[in-house]
Amino acid sequence: MGTAGAGNEATVGDRRQLINVAYRLLGSLTEAEDAVQEAYARWYALPRGRQQETVSPGAWLTTVTGRVCLDVLGSARARRERYVGAWLPDPLPAHAERDGYGADPADPADQLVLDESVTMAFLVVLESMTPAERVAFVLHDVFRYPFAEIAGILRRTPAACKQLAASGRRRVRDARTRAHPAVQADVVRQVKAAWERKDIAALVDLLDPAAVMTADGGGRAGTVLRPIEGGGRIAPYMVAIADKAPGLELLERSVNGAPGLVARRDGVVVTVAAFDVAEGRVSRIWVVRNPEKLRPWVG
Repeated sequence: MGTAGAGNEATVGDRRQLINVAYRLLGSLTEAEDAVQEAYARWYALPRGRQQETVSPGAWLTTVTGRVCLDVLGSARARRERYVGAWLPDPLPAHAERDGYGADPADPADQLVLDESVTMAFLVVLESMTPAERVAFVLHDVFRYPFAEIAGILRRTPAACKQLAASGRRRVRDARTRAHPAVQADVVRQVKAAWERKDIAALVDLLDPAAVMTADGGGRAGTVLRPIEGGGRIAPYMVAIADKAPGLELLERSVNGAPGLVARRDGVVVTVAAFDVAEGRVSRIWVVRNPEKLRPWVG
């Protein structure tokens, strides 16, 4: 885990891991960056002697980041109740699709590893967990931290943390319906084609009858404030959007590591859509239009 006296230099390489942990815990890139910055601020505020006595600065930073995230999660429910419309996790582009200038080490989006634990479907399930469940599950099942270390973050016994992680695991297992990426990509491609043709019948065929579309505009972009339920209602809504948005360009893009769609106007990304596909049909659509959440998307 490290050696005593490692000091500030040993913390430099930990930022990437901390950003990855914090984003999965919070679902917000800005909040994740703030949590990691707070952890570093507390580290640098320690007396030099305390730093040198710390066997593993990385473990110390993880503990503090976890506790900061736990506090944020505790207040997030109240803040999101005041949010205009539905709140969705921040959508993330693949690094190769961000821009032509390569990765920026200072940008938290470029620190993130995109895998199954950051798909929109997975993050939405995490939102259904209690803060303690989420911390225990993410740290243990995603990042393989031992329960003894998680206990120090949650200030609970390792046995209690094990139970929390098991509860979170059940929620994920019960909600998991994700199709093979190739199948999902094919279905999303068909949705794009039907949407561009404004073909309501084709869209209805591609949507599960019980499909749900949730949109996040945050009061900064026009969209429905409540989820739309049923393929028969979602399809006409999608076509109506196409009618009201001439010049909108639809692109196939990776969204949080899974096939998705991006809409842009005049080269600016205005909408990012993530999908969940089950048995060859779209079961969930998550649409993010809040421009604050689209900052990593550059077109």
